[in-house]
Amino acid sequence: MLFKWLDASEAAQVGATLAEDFFLQTVEPSGARRKGTSRPQGQELQKFLQKFLQQVDRAAQPIKLNVFKRAKLANSFKWRLLDKGVDKELVEELTQALVLRLSAKPGSPSAIATPSGSQGRSSGRNLQAMQMRAAETLAQGAYEEAVDLYRQITDLDPRDVPARNGLATSLAQLGRYDEAQEQFRRVIGIKASSPDAHYGLGTVLRWRGRFAESEAALRRAVKLQPLHAGAQIGLGTTLVFLGRISDARVCFEKVLRTAPGNVQALVGLGQVAALEGHFDEARATLERALQIEPRTASAWAWLARLRRMTPADGAWLRGAEESAANAGGPVDEANIRYAIGKYYDDVGEYAQAFRSYQRANELQKKLAEPYQRSARASFVDDMIRLYPPESLSRRRPGASDSELPVFVVGMMRSGTSLVEQIIASHPAAKGAGELDFWSEVIRKHESAIRAQQMGRPDTERIAAAYLKALTAHLPEARRVVDKTTVNSDYLGLIHGVFPRARFIYLQRDPVDTCLSCYFEQLSTGLNFTMDLTDLAHYYRGHRRLVDHWRKALPANTLLDVPYEALINDSEQWSRRIVDFIGLEWDPRCLQFHRTERNVLTASFWQVRQKIYTHSVGRWRNYRKFIGPLLELQALE
Repeated sequence: MLFKWLDASEAAQVGATLAEDFFLQTVEPSGARRKGTSRPQGQELQKFLQKFLQQVDRAAQPIKLNVFKRAKLANSFKWRLLDKGVDKELVEELTQALVLRLSAKPGSPSAIATPSGSQGRSSGRNLQAMQMRAAETLAQGAYEEAVDLYRQITDLDPRDVPARNGLATSLAQLGRYDEAQEQFRRVIGIKASSPDAHYGLGTVLRWRGRFAESEAALRRAVKLQPLHAGAQIGLGTTLVFLGRISDARVCFEKVLRTAPGNVQALVGLGQVAALEGHFDEARATLERALQIEPRTASAWAWLARLRRMTPADGAWLRGAEESAANAGGPVDEANIRYAIGKYYDDVGEYAQAFRSYQRANELQKKLAEPYQRSARASFVDDMIRLYPPESLSRRRPGASDSELPVFVVGMMRSGTSLVEQIIASHPAAKGAGELDFWSEVIRKHESAIRAQQMGRPDTERIAAAYLKALTAHLPEARRVVDKTTVNSDYLGLIHGVFPRARFIYLQRDPVDTCLSCYFEQLSTGLNFTMDLTDLAHYYRGHRRLVDHWRKALPANTLLDVPYEALINDSEQWSRRIVDFIGLEWDPRCLQFHRTERNVLTASFWQVRQKIYTHSVGRWRNYRKFIGPLLELQALE
């Protein structure tokens, strides 16, 4: 979704109101400034400006304005006056004076625009005009042009904080995250107390899947400016990704206490309610957001995820299409295009569904790092080389005897959330959702792992840290499920640390699995999911590595669960799963859809429904569109 920093509806309304007031009080009473008449000159213009700037101070002072909101206010003001037929040159003078007044530091005298042709046309005035134009282009979503303008400004004044923030924001909206991150960090180097820079940095880090770093940056922004609504909303959104739903709710509610109509806070609260399984509350909250701002792409998208759509949802489709047509950038448009694809898939219009999903993935792919096939193949080769059967049969010094961890793994969209929900319905088990723990271990200890030099101290520290992460919020469970799908890459490493842990691998039809990945808006970190050929390549490597784990891990360590068999005979397979992890059978595992718990994956709605079979063989509806995936049938 777009930066919450860009949620400037209040500023736009102030700009429109300011224009109306100015027109009624200054232009309309005299009857002298009708369309086509001359503009005021000299002292008369100065009186206009003085009166106008007094109105600006009264109207804009109560709201917090960053560079984007200033631009939005000024843009709204400008076009409202032009629509009323006010002299264009006068409007330009007024808008420039407005921007200068809004940009002035508190307590400092604001610059007042002087009549055209005067000696006031200095280089400073040119820079100010450029700043105003850059802010306008950013407000209008012309991000490429905004980047060019902001670079010109920063070339003239490298320490211009608003310009660098604007440059970073524009780059982020274009998916140029590395450059955006660099610019936000440069702002912090110039002015460490800039809440907007910390907020922008935290947002970009979240988009890149670096959630712990994102939280740190956003907390810094909130500390610097506790009433910064965008930072509070951004922090709440990051906390959702970290699985801390109750903390996220607090952030959104804090914003809504002071700004009940904040659309993005309402969307965040609706998202939290959905993940908690409170679908009626989620729907009401999202609809309230759309009453305030009907083109909010994220609200339309989340509404589609709350249930199966039907042909009776034509009003939803019209609203979603209008939102897509007016999306502010690739992030928002991708978000709503995935939802529109879901609508058409639900109602059985498969050609239209695929076109929408294809457009969504094209947009999403622009925001992600390119998928490197050779790097992925090398990683799979390395894991097979580093963890042969003889290595995994030996107990590593410092390994833990804990049976607490249960790892449910497989490709994304293969049924892992369903199995986690079944296990978590047992009174002695809990689900921890998806943790980034083992990916972080790989990143931190890559050199030692590749050199096979991880000794007892490292193993003991990793085991203790992981058990602490599992028990932090689930202290009484006998088994805790970690269903991070990418852990299927690390089973050799995990087994070395927890030799008594159990692995459950979900095997679903490869074409259904990959198609479902393509149809879901997953993290940009999963960059192979946005291209059918990349998906096929990744899946082949995934299967090659899992085939190795089956042969290399000791017996009774890994249980294969065929998704289709689980769907067709849920009781038999649920009993096998519960027995495999060493628990006695409990009939509540068959009533998994009634279990109240937070589900933080794309399957949050599905796991709260009874078993259904319409997802099996879904790929046949799309046979003519998915050539690269059809070759995966040979792996079955």
